Amino acid sequence: MSKIEKIDTAYYRVKLHRVLTDSTHGEMAYFELVTVRISDSDGTQGVGYTYAVNHGGASIHAMIERDLSGHLMGEDPGRIEALWEKMWWAVHYPGRGGVASFAIAAIDIALWDRLGRQTGMPLWRLLGGHNPKVPAYAGGIDLLLPLPELIEQTDRNLRNGFRAIKMKIGRPNLSEDVERVAAMRRHLGPDFPLMADANMRWSRDEALKACQALQEHSLFWIEEPLIPEDETGHAMLATCGGIPIAAGENFRTIHEFARLIRAEGVMFPEPDVSNCGGITPWMKIAKLAECHNLKVTSHGVHDLHVHLLAAVPNKSYLEVHGFGLERYIADPLAIVDGFATAPDTPGHGVVLDWEALEAMRV
Repeated sequence: MSKIEKIDTAYYRVKLHRVLTDSTHGEMAYFELVTVRISDSDGTQGVGYTYAVNHGGASIHAMIERDLSGHLMGEDPGRIEALWEKMWWAVHYPGRGGVASFAIAAIDIALWDRLGRQTGMPLWRLLGGHNPKVPAYAGGIDLLLPLPELIEQTDRNLRNGFRAIKMKIGRPNLSEDVERVAAMRRHLGPDFPLMADANMRWSRDEALKACQALQEHSLFWIEEPLIPEDETGHAMLATCGGIPIAAGENFRTIHEFARLIRAEGVMFPEPDVSNCGGITPWMKIAKLAECHNLKVTSHGVHDLHVHLLAAVPNKSYLEVHGFGLERYIADPLAIVDGFATAPDTPGHGVVLDWEALEAMRV
């Protein structure tokens, strides 16, 4: 039986190629990347990672290094469920979600990557192996782009193979959002999948007005119209707003997804493997969605999520996010005719350029 012998963790501040904007996080010039490398006594390694927006990476890094790693040394790395539970209860009192879910996620991803490498199987096959081809959309972080630049960005995404687009909404005046969505709909045509993301910007009354004003433009979904805690508000919008709702990127546990699904407040559950505790709970959330006849989507870290969506039968779209690691990955994810394809390399197949990242280490 192999045992965990070494856990290396690092924290980086990765500069974005341009400043990005949305309605709640404001300007984002960089993101914070936290990586984990787990090595076992047989010489097999697994790599995991998570990220934070602008701030928080140091807390995640500290929790992994000071509070979690010690609980894993000498343990069997193949007992992933047991290790996940051990980590969860080790930091449950100060954690119970939040930073703890980010930290556990990075380790859990590394454990699954190690298992894939050990068995010679790609993650998507190891986790279920439904279909390696996954429909993908370009996740624009573009709230403050002038309309001509928004259209130009859209055309660039179309040239790059995307056949679905998401734009940001939540500008100070609803009329601006309506104008921009209408312009995008005219540009893309009546049947093109167009999503819109409000990033929790609105109160209930504002969200209802926005949904009703945008209803005629046939949005595929409206994402995070309300704060994640407002399950009743999401249910109200699902009934009265006239647009399907995607939500969950700010949920940190399966229990939060269960409550929103039970309230009938979401059509597209949206777990993020990097912040909901990792692959172990992500797969359970996907199965929970399947039990309620819902399709699951993703948020961020598309190089990992392509495997998870490829593993399950109830997949919706993969978000290809603006916080990508393309400049630091050996073989970045390619989009062809609207689809991403999960790689067949063992584990998740993400090979990071550690030398390039070292210059951004904090």
